[in-house]
Amino acid sequence: MMKFSIPLPGTLDSEKEIFKNLPKRDYDVYMAGISEFIGSGRAALYSPFFDDIKEQVNYAHKHGIKFNLVLNSSCFGGKHLTFEGYKILARYIKKLEEIGVDGVIVSDPYLVELVSKETKNIEVCVSCIAHIDSPEKAKFFEKLGASEITLDTNINRHFDIIEAIRDCVNCKLKVIANEACIYKCPFRYFHFNLFSHVTTSPEPIFGDYYFERCISLRVQDPSLIIKSPWIRPEDIKEYKKLGIDSVKIAGRSNTVEWIINTAKSYMKGKYVGNLLDILDCPNELRDRFYIPNDKLDGVIEQWKQCSKFCHDCGFCNELAKEVVKCDVNEVKSVERC
Repeated sequence: MMKFSIPLPGTLDSEKEIFKNLPKRDYDVYMAGISEFIGSGRAALYSPFFDDIKEQVNYAHKHGIKFNLVLNSSCFGGKHLTFEGYKILARYIKKLEEIGVDGVIVSDPYLVELVSKETKNIEVCVSCIAHIDSPEKAKFFEKLGASEITLDTNINRHFDIIEAIRDCVNCKLKVIANEACIYKCPFRYFHFNLFSHVTTSPEPIFGDYYFERCISLRVQDPSLIIKSPWIRPEDIKEYKKLGIDSVKIAGRSNTVEWIINTAKSYMKGKYVGNLLDILDCPNELRDRFYIPNDKLDGVIEQWKQCSKFCHDCGFCNELAKEVVKCDVNEVKSVERC
């Protein structure tokens, strides 16, 4: 049975609600760490304190569920390589081990080594922000001490690369199922760097250029939504065949209700409705477009053999014309009838 990794918004009440409503099966949970020490690659609703983390760790363990913390900043501004920075990070990691955190999700190779050397009981999972997209890079991180690797979402539909990575490493492999970022997005590295800084700094920014441009490109060209490397709940079984150990559900900044509904859909391996409703994507896209998930049955067979040279193919362009509906309200009114 495929294992799942479920997001937590950051409060004990939300954790209790999620545990109460998810089916009893094999999954772990993850949430953002303390922003004072390390930022992360996503916006977080809450920045917990040690007592908050300990409380939620204990509650997870009470239910036999492993608890992971996200420390996947892509940029530290060089502070982690100062003597003072090293001491702060080392104390932070050891404190997390002391309060019972089972694993940390990191992106910087330096942190992979630091956690591996400074702790005995914390597993190191490499974040998708490390952009592991080849067997060579996967082997590199495994040698540094990674016990699990989250593959770059850009290779979610590159089955040959996933197979090659599985063949050359022994550590666990994870894919993110419902991330809806643009395939080979030109803003991706820079957006992660932005979040790495704004999640640790109180200084406000005047706007999120990368977010706004990313939305506008997809509104102008809906085929980019189809080309995004998401995985449908119905297609999770194909990744099990490839040797993937677990599936991560993205979306820790979404509502508890959304997290529960999305996790249930992937655990069941079936979803009926607008695919965008279970993807970790902006509301601007969900409110504008409707993609009936059942109309995508079987398309994974094309993506298994696809060269990913979109300029020569055109499959996703034609599929988008067929399945992406622009008037969401009209579609929903027809469904009610």
